[in-house]
Amino acid sequence: MLRWIRRLAVLAALLAACAALLAWWLLRGSLAPLDGELAVPGLAAPVSVERDSLGVVTIQAGSEADAMRVLGYVHAQERYFEMDLMRRNAAGELSELFGAVALDVDRQQRVHRMRARVDAHLDAFAGDRLPQLQAYTDGVNAGLGALSVRPWPYLLLRQAPRRWQVADSALAGYAMYFDLQDAQNLRELRLWKLRQHVPAALFGLLAHDGTQWDAPLFGVARGNAALPGPAQVDLRTLPVPDGDRPSRLADKGTPGSNNWAVAGALTADGRAIVADDMHLGLRAPNIWFRVRLRYPDSRAPDGRVDVSGFSLPGLPAVIVGSNGHVAWGFTNSYADTADWQPVRPCAAAGGPGCEPVVRHDETIRVAGADPVAFPVEETRFGPILHPADAQGTALALRWVAHQPGALNFGLADLAIASDLDDALAIAAGAATPAQNLVLADRGGRIAWRILGPLPVRDGRCPAPLQDAVSAPATDCAPWSISTTRSPVLADPENHRLWTANARVLDGEPLAVAGDGGYALGARAAQIRDGLLAKDRFDETDLLAIQLDDRAVFLRRWWQLLQDEAKGAPAGSALHGLAEAGATWQGRASVDSVSYRLVRAWRLAVHARIADGLAAPAQAALGDEFAMPDLPQLEGVAWPLLEQRPPHLLSRRYDSWSALLEDAAQEVRDELAGKGPLSERTWGERNTARICHPLANALPGFFRTRLCMPGAPLPGDGSMPRVQGPAFGASQRMVVSPGHEADGIVHMPGGQSGHPLSPFWGAGHDDWVEGRATPFLPGPARHTLTLAPAAPQ
Repeated sequence: MLRWIRRLAVLAALLAACAALLAWWLLRGSLAPLDGELAVPGLAAPVSVERDSLGVVTIQAGSEADAMRVLGYVHAQERYFEMDLMRRNAAGELSELFGAVALDVDRQQRVHRMRARVDAHLDAFAGDRLPQLQAYTDGVNAGLGALSVRPWPYLLLRQAPRRWQVADSALAGYAMYFDLQDAQNLRELRLWKLRQHVPAALFGLLAHDGTQWDAPLFGVARGNAALPGPAQVDLRTLPVPDGDRPSRLADKGTPGSNNWAVAGALTADGRAIVADDMHLGLRAPNIWFRVRLRYPDSRAPDGRVDVSGFSLPGLPAVIVGSNGHVAWGFTNSYADTADWQPVRPCAAAGGPGCEPVVRHDETIRVAGADPVAFPVEETRFGPILHPADAQGTALALRWVAHQPGALNFGLADLAIASDLDDALAIAAGAATPAQNLVLADRGGRIAWRILGPLPVRDGRCPAPLQDAVSAPATDCAPWSISTTRSPVLADPENHRLWTANARVLDGEPLAVAGDGGYALGARAAQIRDGLLAKDRFDETDLLAIQLDDRAVFLRRWWQLLQDEAKGAPAGSALHGLAEAGATWQGRASVDSVSYRLVRAWRLAVHARIADGLAAPAQAALGDEFAMPDLPQLEGVAWPLLEQRPPHLLSRRYDSWSALLEDAAQEVRDELAGKGPLSERTWGERNTARICHPLANALPGFFRTRLCMPGAPLPGDGSMPRVQGPAFGASQRMVVSPGHEADGIVHMPGGQSGHPLSPFWGAGHDDWVEGRATPFLPGPARHTLTLAPAAPQ
């Protein structure tokens, strides 16, 4: 019996070893080849693909078409699964890959019918660049087909990858619309519901659109709110919601970016420099793919393109970077790009006083289950996202992204821009999600404008929701879109430009762009002040601003906590927080206790203030109430704490001191289980969780292998160095056109999506530590030659 047990144990071990070897062989089979020579159908001439020590790719081709074909080939071999996720997310097709667990996400996305819109208006996206898009698509499919084994995530999911189509590149672009704009227009809807149940003076506080921290390029700071008197509004006389505790405010990052530029007048040799870091959700591999493209083009300066920067797998273009003559970078503009249109739906034939509706029967395919029918009702304004209420009124969404021309391939032409004026002309016709574009050229000039389409409202429908809902329109034309509505700020007098998702505009231009929930201005102000603090800059100076983690904004909150604690009893939570955070390091550093405690306390105070101001709406709406995003609440909270008016104090508290103590108790109690408050550092809270999308589906050892190291991270959302556990600078770039060799770059998560690749996570440590990495690729470590395939 023992002999048989030993034999069975040996056999089990051999089977396990064979299974491990098979898994290893399958995993290695989907690695991208790095050296040698391979044949690729459709190439006109051989193309060189070099990779440096970080996996940064340089493609040298004899034509643009060959360069785009090979870029598609490389993207597919390194990132096909991630490309697939982007197109599926935009189209609402994730369930086909993941099964029923993704159905809710697909329903939320499919109501926008992005694949159908792309198919109907593919010419508006492709324009005259359809040949380049087709070459890229063919290259993607050739690269996918050349792998010995399908990419490893499909083995895990037991799925086969679906071939790429030209329309899928458009969907990859539309995925950024969903990432950067509010596809459900929730903020506007929540503000409208709030407005119906609070006095006008109270709504004016909640909707206050600026603070003393504003740092716009046009106009001046809005300043903090002027508080209404008790004759205008008195919370002590208004209804309050049920429940003992206020709900928390969301603690989330602000999608977008930082960027700025200095003109040649501020540098030693007349060079203009652009700095850009785009803030997005972080994953492994990173969303961007670093590349240098070199090929002849008669339209380019000197007849040749040499463009370096960050590409987006799925699109044949360098999204931000430099071409030796012009450098460019983006931040999300937070323009108002969506409106609700109240309608009274009726059949497509129409009738008096109603809005014709067309029904589209969408089908959501589900892995391992039957397809799910999903009807979508659309009006001429857009899809109905909220069905008819008791009065027969439904809400249709008018969103820029739904309109033909909302996305095109014009951005790719920045690769051939010769100077600032040329780049601005290209930008005027390019369509992306609305972005703050900052440009610099080789002559030392700089400029800003909004890149991408804005609504052309001009009094057309939809009207503001609060004005239109009582009388749904049946006789007005929906608004259109235009990429030429933005003002331009070129050659500013102070030779500096800066944006950071906060308000940039004022007056009529702001009315055109609108407020899509732009960010608190503290980060923009800190960047502006950093730029104004010096008269001479080089690339390292601008990197220092990108890495600035000084807690300028929170310092007064730390002082407030210390002052409040002086009058609090020894056992109070205020006293405990103040004592544990008595030393103010002045930074969001990983070892700072004071930063963590003060940050959490401020957020808890804000939640109680918002809860009090919104109390009448919460009482009226009950479970239907949802707090809108209030990014400018600081401009209300601070004057309230300075003046402490009883009539604007939440009825949950007897005094403002009691409110501040209750907020401190929440922070103390939440952290109590972790140990002494004096040991609760910011690094403990702000530890990296940057993982592959499939990491959570795997057991411990394998999950760890699919994540970047869990390093504590300095920085936060109210300062230039925006870093959270899984959110922050998806890239950093500092570059001067014509001086790319002096440029600096960072990228988290690495180039390759394969955990066995030498480029999985390559460069990530430099991003964590803030060590400068050269903007241009380094010496080639690997060279792959792709040659034309022999005719069949």
